[in-house]
Amino acid sequence: MRKRLGDLLVEAGIITPEQLEEALAAQKASGKRLGDVLIELGLITEQQLIEALEFQLGIPHVQLHRQTIDPQVLEMVPERVVRQYTVLPLRIENRKLIVAMADPLDYFAIDELQMITGFPVSPVIASKEAIKTAIDRYYGLRTRDAALDEVLQAAPRTAEEASVEDNSPVARMVQQILTHAVRIGASDVHVEPFDDRVRLRLRVDGVLRTEREYPPAMHAAILTRLKVMAGLNITEKRLPQDGRFELAVEGRPIDVRLSTLPTVHGEKAVLRLLDASRLVTDVDKLGFSPRAAEQFREMIRAPHGMVLITGPTGSGKTTTLYAALRTLNREDVNIVTIEDPVEYQLPGIHQVQVNPQIGLTFARGLRAILRQDPNIIMVGEIRDRETAEIATRAAMTGHLVLSTLHTNDAVGALTRLVDMGVEPYLVASAVRGVVAQRLVRCICPRCKTAVEPTAEEREVLASHGLTAERLFRGQGCGDCNRTGYRGRTAIQEVFAVDRAVREMLTKGRSETEILAHLQEQGFVPMIRDGLEKARAGITTVAEVLQVAMA
Repeated sequence: MRKRLGDLLVEAGIITPEQLEEALAAQKASGKRLGDVLIELGLITEQQLIEALEFQLGIPHVQLHRQTIDPQVLEMVPERVVRQYTVLPLRIENRKLIVAMADPLDYFAIDELQMITGFPVSPVIASKEAIKTAIDRYYGLRTRDAALDEVLQAAPRTAEEASVEDNSPVARMVQQILTHAVRIGASDVHVEPFDDRVRLRLRVDGVLRTEREYPPAMHAAILTRLKVMAGLNITEKRLPQDGRFELAVEGRPIDVRLSTLPTVHGEKAVLRLLDASRLVTDVDKLGFSPRAAEQFREMIRAPHGMVLITGPTGSGKTTTLYAALRTLNREDVNIVTIEDPVEYQLPGIHQVQVNPQIGLTFARGLRAILRQDPNIIMVGEIRDRETAEIATRAAMTGHLVLSTLHTNDAVGALTRLVDMGVEPYLVASAVRGVVAQRLVRCICPRCKTAVEPTAEEREVLASHGLTAERLFRGQGCGDCNRTGYRGRTAIQEVFAVDRAVREMLTKGRSETEILAHLQEQGFVPMIRDGLEKARAGITTVAEVLQVAMA
């Protein structure tokens, strides 16, 4: 008799019958697999699922990056099937097809694999993400190579001309590149021309890595295809251009922003991939410590004033602002934003796109917004004195204003506004609080291992009043592409502007004096927040030191 996953987990004592009923109801509504539903509901972890299946069924758990994969076996099973069931055929052993499966109780998958190959299936267990990564590596690379061969068989000029056609080899290859980038969680795609090659790099978890290289003859065709998709002028190669288009990957709409830049070897292209399904919309999931989260909630619950998020480009400022707006969005408030660009569309919120070419600047748009009876205003970035003054005065006249600044730390946001030309007394009256943040990579949960701190790590921790008997590192596995890291979280420093800070600002006191006062009040610097997260096993000391200033 074939066992069912839910019954097996109940027998193992991992979930209760009531929890199983809840998961089955959610599964019926969503159409997802039961294992995925249980993990999404937080009833089990993927590791618990794997361990239960391994123990209860006697099916071995494997690390895919250590497995020998037979290319001939991959040819036997179509890519459509492996993606549909999240399986990966490994090899034929003792007249049986060894298949890595995230759910070895998926008998529909087993039956179809047996029918396609003619071999009985012997499943082994691997994590869902590891299987997806391996599918992209083996099947995706084979498909992209086939498309590349098609393109190279055409003359360069013919390939460039064909790139305007949606079903041309160039079009299919570019689609495959972007689809692969989305599947592995890349935020940016770089197409970089050099004298002897075209380099394709992807930014994953904030780190650029070379994906592959193409012959120089491919450059014109790839750039032309990208420009066609973004509606840009394909004949203009001497000036920078910006455009956007939408891409569908596995049913998810991906908003793609394209920027081209002329270089001595040709146009360099960078594509920003915006996946709304990955957007964090809950303040509790932004990485704040409990104390910092409560401070931030108090700031944004205020009826008026200015709340600033600071940090360099790529530090997650917009994500934090969007999460705040989702928290504040109610039927009885009018929220209007002005952004450059609008990264994600938020339901129920009025978003305005800056367009300097027609004179719609931050300052002009902000003036118009103030005539729209807003309760809450989000200004994508305060870049100049005019925008800073309008936003500051809006915060003093009954509006809650959320915005961002490029500063190294939280205290620096106050003096930056003064440097822009805003009177210190206005800054002191308007600013309610500041959050400074950076993004750090998280240790891969699959290969996380406890280690003894090094002498250098102990010294760094001690310099901030911390100790640790053990820390954690990722050893590298198939889930994290052997980097030891998977995903990112934020480290922050947060402070509310109190009466003493207002007085110090009005009197022109220095950042150092303001910081000393805040530290007396329990202010936690960003680097200490990061080191606390390293002690908790979320990230590493090395990662914190790389992004936070000591």
